[in-house]
Amino acid sequence: QVQLVESGGGLVQVGGSLRLSCAASGLTFSNYAMGWFRQAPGKEREFVTAISWSGGITYYADSVKGRFTISRDNAKNTVYLQMNSLKPEDTAVYYCNAGVGSSWYDPGDYWGQGTQVTVSS
Repeated sequence: QVQLVESGGGLVQVGGSLRLSCAASGLTFSNYAMGWFRQAPGKEREFVTAISWSGGITYYADSVKGRFTISRDNAKNTVYLQMNSLKPEDTAVYYCNAGVGSSWYDPGDYWGQGTQVTVSS
């Protein structure tokens, strides 16, 4: 079955950086667009970023544009999220997602278990 396993979350100070990874198995990774979503306490899950199957097209939420970078390594079946200049409002559980919904900003069918990112001030 499809498995998406996130890693790299943790506690970081304001202005710091983290790099999340998502290792995929059980699917032909290079055929799938991949994305990251996040959910803060008391809020709905929201789109963060997405990347096309080849890595040539990327999309970002306005709130992270210029600070976050999504990338992928199809040889390693892994997608990454480099997060710089972190803010307290970036605190959330970050989820890896495979596929796309009706638009690039909608999730596909497969989810990881999530990794906690906490930005302290």
